[in-house]
Amino acid sequence: MDILLQLVFSGIALGMIYAVVAFGYQLTFATSGTLNFGQGEALMLGALVGLSLVGGIHGGPYMSYWLMIPLVIMFGALQGMFVEWIGVRPAIRIKSEFGWIMSTIALAIIFKNVAENIWGKDVLPFPSPLSATPFQVMGANVQPMQIAVIIGALSMMLAVEIFNRKSIYGKAVVATSNDRDAAGLMGINTGRVITFSYALSSATAAFAGALIAPLTLTSATMGASLGLKAFAVAIIGGLTSGMGAIVGGLILGIAEVATGYYISTGYKEVPGLILLLLVLAVKPSGLFGKAAIKKV
Repeated sequence: MDILLQLVFSGIALGMIYAVVAFGYQLTFATSGTLNFGQGEALMLGALVGLSLVGGIHGGPYMSYWLMIPLVIMFGALQGMFVEWIGVRPAIRIKSEFGWIMSTIALAIIFKNVAENIWGKDVLPFPSPLSATPFQVMGANVQPMQIAVIIGALSMMLAVEIFNRKSIYGKAVVATSNDRDAAGLMGINTGRVITFSYALSSATAAFAGALIAPLTLTSATMGASLGLKAFAVAIIGGLTSGMGAIVGGLILGIAEVATGYYISTGYKEVPGLILLLLVLAVKPSGLFGKAAIKKV
């Protein structure tokens, strides 16, 4: 029983990272109908930039982990704006249905190659800001950093939701999400809103990278797998539902950890993929998503 609880806690921490990145997919899809397939690379860059800032590569420390977080979020926002400007805006302008897909994938490959040339291809340890000594929760050993990941992920998603509901600019984002054409007629600069959604999306992914880095090893290749799994979470939960991202992330995270322990680490990704196929077959809009209605 203690082992099962420990696996659940580990799965929740991993699942919340998937949820944050999946939340970023939802932000861009809501405002522009597009997705940034370089979300995983935004996470990777956030982790590596954070590692550089805390002095985990050349010694140090240069600054504390907690002061590094806002800088990583700002870096992620700038990176997201660059992706929208270079890869997405031209495709939207010419109404290309697939241009943004290839552009964001191409930029993801470029970011990965740049990261390999700057930080190298080796796997790098990230110093933890909290004690590595676990504490007991109902008989299970839980690391303090796992609790920090869960709290941090939930706080980020809650902050974005509050911003969207309470601030003027957030309401412009919601209006653009509901009906981009109508929002434009109301005087909302929808192009700027889309840029902002990409900035916010990449900022959340960079934040997730800095969160998960102390629990895992950091490298230029860490983003591809995490980004793909987060995309599966977004599809499972529904691309229009924040709650779906959380539930989908928890399901995938716990399923992976449990499968890796009870069956084999070689099969830990299978349950999530099977669930993805089942959801696509039974409810393509996702567990909490709403089916799109096209007017004819």
